[in-house]
Amino acid sequence: MGDAKEGEEERPRCVGCGRRVKTLYMQYSPGNIRLMKCDTCKAVADPYIECEFMIILIDLILHKTRAYRHLLFNKLRIYSSLDKVGIIWYREVLLAVIISSYFKLFLMAMMVWEFPSSVIFFVEISVLSSNTVALRVVTEFSKAHCFGVCFGAHAARYLTERWLLGAP
Repeated sequence: MGDAKEGEEERPRCVGCGRRVKTLYMQYSPGNIRLMKCDTCKAVADPYIECEFMIILIDLILHKTRAYRHLLFNKLRIYSSLDKVGIIWYREVLLAVIISSYFKLFLMAMMVWEFPSSVIFFVEISVLSSNTVALRVVTEFSKAHCFGVCFGAHAARYLTERWLLGAP
């Protein structure tokens, strides 16, 4: 019985509804695949399989839940479940939040090119919203709950930086 639960836990997910699917595609020959449909929502389980990385990146920047599900569950194989407890679940949630902080890369561009300091505010807001989407995808909590957790974490980081650096 435990083995069946573990097998269920490691199956990929539909990017539309988030339910587990048996397989994402059927390969008939090299280069010839058929995308499978989700039994729950009846849509193609993961159309991002056929997409270039730039399309996925654009959808991530636009905070599309489907793109986050594709990246976290079907590409990186984060098999988060509310049934899990302990270190493994927290590790997966932390990994999702770290990955969703990709907007921080724009801060490196600020070191090379001159940008106004207001861009830092835009980057921080983008990271906050991206973290909220990733946390919602992995934990399946409500948007308000995920936003509250992320906002609290960002506020704590901001206040700690101000306290440690002694800035007003």
